[in-house]
Amino acid sequence: MSRRSGILEFAVLGLLRESPMHGYELRKRLNTSLGVFRAFSYGTLYPCLKTLVANGWLIEEPGNTAEDALAAPLAGRRAKIVYRLTAEGKEHFEELLSQTGPDAYEDEHFAARFAFFGQTSRDVRMRVLEGRRSRLEERLEKMRASLARTRERLDDYTLELQRHGMESVEREVRWLNELIESERAGRDLQGPVSEGSAQQNTTNGAPGVLPRSGDTLRPDSPDDTTT
Repeated sequence: MSRRSGILEFAVLGLLRESPMHGYELRKRLNTSLGVFRAFSYGTLYPCLKTLVANGWLIEEPGNTAEDALAAPLAGRRAKIVYRLTAEGKEHFEELLSQTGPDAYEDEHFAARFAFFGQTSRDVRMRVLEGRRSRLEERLEKMRASLARTRERLDDYTLELQRHGMESVEREVRWLNELIESERAGRDLQGPVSEGSAQQNTTNGAPGVLPRSGDTLRPDSPDDTTT
């Protein structure tokens, strides 16, 4: 399994732990809620769902809302499929949540992990946050060393771009320091995450954040008629 597909499976299981969804609803949540998936190919979602069903972590059910019931006979198409997390799928997702290895600190994986911190134990959150901070501090040190070596050979625009990248990493390190301090003090995040924290520079793999219940998503695209 590639790292990218592993992140997608993790996100799908996490979203379905909240509630069963149609494939289209999952697509919308992944696209609008998790920044790491804003550019992902929708063609990768359905093979992922089939794999999760084959593994016994999801089951497929026919849609049972009034809208779903009317859609097929009126439009001449089959009803949507609802994907539901199984007990085995929930257990597998909880196992994934407990993992704190190096992959959890990488840009894309950290974004997905952070989006589900509300379902993660405090000790695991701390290990992931501290690991991410350590990874970024190492990156920052290398960036500074590289800039010191090449400063005289760079034109002003390239130099400014490198400075911008360093500032983005420095901002995320400060944000992580604040989160770690809150965790150590036993405080959970309350209210919406500030825009500066939630939407860091995407070139440095900053996390997207799931909307809280009642948040408004971006306008829907045309409905998917088969899932």
